[in-house]
Amino acid sequence: MDKFAQRKGIIAGIVIAVCLVYIAQLFHFQVLDDKYKIKAENNSQRAETLYPARGLVYDRQKRLLVDNQAAYDLIMLPRQVKRFDTLELLSILGVSRELLERNIAKCKEHSPYRPSVLISQIPGDRYAVLQEKLYRYPGFYIQTRTLRKYHVDHSGDLFGYVSEVSPADIQKDPYYAPGDYIGTTGLEKTFEWILRGKKGKKVVIVDNFNREKGSFADGEYDEPAIIGENLYTTLDIELQSYASLLMKNKKGGVVAIEPATGQILAKVSAPSYDPSMIIGQDLGKNYPTLQNDPQKPLYDRTTKGRYPPGSTFKPLQALIGLQTGVITPRTLFACHQGAFIGRFVACHDHKSPLNLLDAIETSCNPYFINLFTRVLEAAPNVREGYGEWRKYIEAFGIGEKVTADFDEDNGLLPAPEYYDLRLKTKNWHASYINSLAIGQGELAITPMQMANFTAALANRGHYITPHVVLPANDSLRQRLQQRQVPIAREHFETVIEGMKRAVNNGTGRRARVENITVAGKTGTAENPHGQDHSVFIAFAPVENPRIALVVYVEHGEWGASYAAPIAGLLIEKYLKGAISPGKKAEEKRMIETNLITPEP
Repeated sequence: MDKFAQRKGIIAGIVIAVCLVYIAQLFHFQVLDDKYKIKAENNSQRAETLYPARGLVYDRQKRLLVDNQAAYDLIMLPRQVKRFDTLELLSILGVSRELLERNIAKCKEHSPYRPSVLISQIPGDRYAVLQEKLYRYPGFYIQTRTLRKYHVDHSGDLFGYVSEVSPADIQKDPYYAPGDYIGTTGLEKTFEWILRGKKGKKVVIVDNFNREKGSFADGEYDEPAIIGENLYTTLDIELQSYASLLMKNKKGGVVAIEPATGQILAKVSAPSYDPSMIIGQDLGKNYPTLQNDPQKPLYDRTTKGRYPPGSTFKPLQALIGLQTGVITPRTLFACHQGAFIGRFVACHDHKSPLNLLDAIETSCNPYFINLFTRVLEAAPNVREGYGEWRKYIEAFGIGEKVTADFDEDNGLLPAPEYYDLRLKTKNWHASYINSLAIGQGELAITPMQMANFTAALANRGHYITPHVVLPANDSLRQRLQQRQVPIAREHFETVIEGMKRAVNNGTGRRARVENITVAGKTGTAENPHGQDHSVFIAFAPVENPRIALVVYVEHGEWGASYAAPIAGLLIEKYLKGAISPGKKAEEKRMIETNLITPEP
């Protein structure tokens, strides 16, 4: 009897153990491991991502610049895919077998049970054919999203473009998944967080051919997509378009700022490209062409270009000289087509000696080198003098990024240590670095920085962070600062008077605008690699400035040759709305001039 009871207990234990194993397995499959659950659900329902439309982009007058258009992606669920007619699908999609096979492998690698984008941005005509025959391809379905649509055919560097996310983008921000799009350059990149919106989700019931049969659970698990916020820019698109026209077939840049607010009115890098060239499937075709173009249309010269400012730098030198007391407006220096100042400094023919206003009007090189030498030698040693001089230059935003709206270069304003190393001594002489006085030497400034210091001149001593998007929220408002320059207002009035004379009677005469007082300064920036560059800074009206700008034309030879007349046309266009008949011939010449030398 005891043996029977013992056997009974053993059998019962075995049965209980087997039951526990089954229960554990069921718990594992149904609760811990959702693989089978996913398989079952995917045979009857499908979760689709709802992509939001990106925010629209407007100019300062609320004119639409960037819109959206419908696009279609072919989505693949690897677990549901069966044998299909590969040749037919290739013919419909218009892609190569290699691309299709590579993308299928990527989809399977991502997840056998979750949807992935197989082919993105399918054109409308191909989509129509595919939609009719999609029932033949179990495991595939169409997902609707949007592509950008541009209402201008220029300024691609400003707007930027949207492309598919990279693995690095996904790792950096879990919002993104393979097949998503992200702003890659320009405004699209800087303001991605505003423009992108928020993705949604839709769960649908499907049959065994993966055809949609309705909403799952009456949409209980759906999440609507939230469209991106619109971007209201500070651009005047008419001025932007006109600047693009004037800079056609030229290299360089134009930046125009409203001095009172720091709002960017126009920003043109030349040459640029039509942003519609790199939308959708055209991106893969046209981007390599743009990238390999020797004229570098993808390169933003307004924020990345490092240029010597040339004589446009002289008004800043004058301000520092007046503020430090090493000169007065009546201080005279001699110049007889040049002067010996540690070395011979050449100049053009003009009267001699000159006072400060004469020197600004005629752009006299020896005057400003003498001034610079006095600033440096007023300190216990030249090295310390340079450090003090450099602080004034930094106060104008030179040598640093001045806008947060674009990927900007710092330029180059050498630190004292740079010259210690280069000159192999700390006992400098002013003549070693006096080319800085006339905007040459090691100094390199971006057009954005040049426009910003011109705005500071117009404001008589302060500037507001240059920006191209109206600050609609606290986050955007916090990006803006007002910075004061440590120079007395009366010194600005003196220098501005000289800049008025430069436009009325001096080197900047071709920037004159009838019935509008313009203050400006020409610059001819030496170029060791070829023809010198043409530069001009200006603002107007002097009494109540509404526009401050820089025009930089590579290989334009003299500041008066191209930069000054282009600046005058832009000022007239912005302030008057049209070009006067007397300037039509000048306008025609600027538009038709081609300064781009073909590559050998």
